[in-house]
Amino acid sequence: MPAFPALSPVAARTAILLAIVPACLSAGGCVLDGAGIRDAAKSAGFGPKEVAAPDFVKETRRGGGEFLPVGVSAPPRETRAKSAAGVKQLEAELDASRQRNEAKGRDAAKVGGAVKPPAPPKVPPAE
Repeated sequence: MPAFPALSPVAARTAILLAIVPACLSAGGCVLDGAGIRDAAKSAGFGPKEVAAPDFVKETRRGGGEFLPVGVSAPPRETRAKSAAGVKQLEAELDASRQRNEAKGRDAAKVGGAVKPPAPPKVPPAE
């Protein structure tokens, strides 16, 4: 049997919430962030409804997405840093790629400069 039989469920939850909030404020149990009021509202049924994540979200999430606690070091990395020779090789590859791209850009600029822009359209005189 409901606590307030003559009231609708929404009105009953509102009455309960209005009874809890002043008690919470007077007892000093509410922190400035409003967590106590939020929790009271959620327990009275006023909070947002919990929505399950769609399947594609569950499938794409990585497991173990927990944050490390303060003061705990991260586990060692599985991949090692490149050696000095590996860094030099990568720099040479990137420089060669840059030079190829610049050459392609110069060629495209030459082709674009050789093409004449179209003449503006002729508008018939206004009558």
